[in-house]
Amino acid sequence: MAKIALFGATGTIGARVLHEAVGRGHQVTVVVRDPERLGDSADSADVADSAAEVLQGDVLDPHSVAEAAAGQDVVVSAVGPGSEDPGLLVTAAKSLIGGVCTLAQDARPRVLVVGGAGSLRTPAGPLVWEAAGVPEPVRALMHAHGEALDFLRTVPVEEVRWSCLSPAADMAPGERTGTYRLALDDLVADEDGGSRISAEDYAVALVDEIERDAHPGKRFTIGY
Repeated sequence: MAKIALFGATGTIGARVLHEAVGRGHQVTVVVRDPERLGDSADSADVADSAAEVLQGDVLDPHSVAEAAAGQDVVVSAVGPGSEDPGLLVTAAKSLIGGVCTLAQDARPRVLVVGGAGSLRTPAGPLVWEAAGVPEPVRALMHAHGEALDFLRTVPVEEVRWSCLSPAADMAPGERTGTYRLALDDLVADEDGGSRISAEDYAVALVDEIERDAHPGKRFTIGY
């Protein structure tokens, strides 16, 4: 059993990571800015009804991150910017690492970040975000994920044992099959060029990584 602090548990991915982790018997602490608002949406209602402990905290505050990370085995960030500035993703990554680094070296949990697909190489060679027709707001979000990943790659794994899991190009709520394929910086696509994963199977892979610690200091990705 791992002790997990989870930021972003009320979002589409975070709620499924929470469900998957609790279902496997892990001890999860959900870190939210306003615990009183749990239940305001379907996903946050699932958080309120889960077996997880709820802690008030803010992923953008390194001191708050340190408090949430103390005594944990893994810190997971499934935080998304929503309607806010996509640059929040970069701030969150820096806050996560900064907060964890305030803990003693032998007391630092691993850090696992939900990444984006934009900086993955397509089978044809260009990066996903270079494709024609990508809406500018989506492209801005992709680049923010890429900048956050660039920052993580400056962090020595000996200082913080981090990993980043990028989704397939197309990810949406769906079926939990428990099957998937992994790669590092290349988009996982089928023989027709399609790249997809359900949010449920993304959560399976993320919790698998919590249990296996197979990609320290790396970004990796998933698809069918």
